Amino acid sequence: MERELALEVVRVTEMAALSAAHWMGRGRKNEADEAATTAMRRMFDTVSIRGTVVIGEGEMDEAPMLYIGEQVGSLQGPEVDVAVDPLEGTNIVARGLDNAISVLAIAGKGNLLHAPDMYMEKLAVGPALVGKVDINAPLEETLQIAAKAQKKNISDLTVMMLDRERHDTIVKTLRRVGVRIKFLTDGDVAGAIAPAMAESGIDLFVGSGGAPEGVLAAAALKCLGGELQGRLMPGNAVEYQRCVAMGLSDPYKVLTMDDMVGKDDVIFAATGVTSGSFLQGVRYLPGERAETHSLVMRAKTRTIRHIQTQHYLPYKQILKA
Repeated sequence: MERELALEVVRVTEMAALSAAHWMGRGRKNEADEAATTAMRRMFDTVSIRGTVVIGEGEMDEAPMLYIGEQVGSLQGPEVDVAVDPLEGTNIVARGLDNAISVLAIAGKGNLLHAPDMYMEKLAVGPALVGKVDINAPLEETLQIAAKAQKKNISDLTVMMLDRERHDTIVKTLRRVGVRIKFLTDGDVAGAIAPAMAESGIDLFVGSGGAPEGVLAAAALKCLGGELQGRLMPGNAVEYQRCVAMGLSDPYKVLTMDDMVGKDDVIFAATGVTSGSFLQGVRYLPGERAETHSLVMRAKTRTIRHIQTQHYLPYKQILKA
């Protein structure tokens, strides 16, 4: 993958974020998601790749665009796997809350895991804890290792997780040992990335969330020098067989970074729709302009770019073309 591709793909997430932000706080999550998906799909036509969607809006018969297996890009350039979430946090946007983003990851063909749409147990950490923790270990042990490695007291650790009833047992454990908990209403891509962002103040991300989101987060963490360990959680025989059909002979195995995003280069891009822990949301400015804040990273060079862009609002005409 060429260096210039990183700057090409950020335009894709920018346009999706701009389109979704129009629906912020209006209580209409489906419209927000549709706007982001349509904008992202159209902008992909301008990107110099021969891309195949491996994580997208659903199977071919479930989604009109950005479906799994769809070919995207100008069909000139490198062959790549594409993982997208045009709007991570549809409920967040509808309710006007924080941490909604538009996000994508690109890697060489055959590198991104075709993650089925089910839950994944996750443990995400920043660079200081890479190779030192194990998703199979008791949580108390993991916290002790994290505290020691970062020269902190356990009571000074902050753990992030989705606010879900299924996490009640984890919450009780965390409360018992005395760590801080920061809950997310939605948006576990941003949550899993947080431990690798020094400014977030988050030490670990734990709990379960969507498997496709786990792959997207793993792509970001590879660029940031962090780590995500995952384990799929098929809820029934149908989901188990779906994993097998997608090439996972042991659906319960611990998935490493190499399993999820491969050993080669990865590009990750995200644009804020609403403001969050590491991205500002879309801001509307005088003179028919809007401002976006994006993050684009490349694993091979460990380049991390924050891009603030002002857009002239008739960009909507481009989407209708």
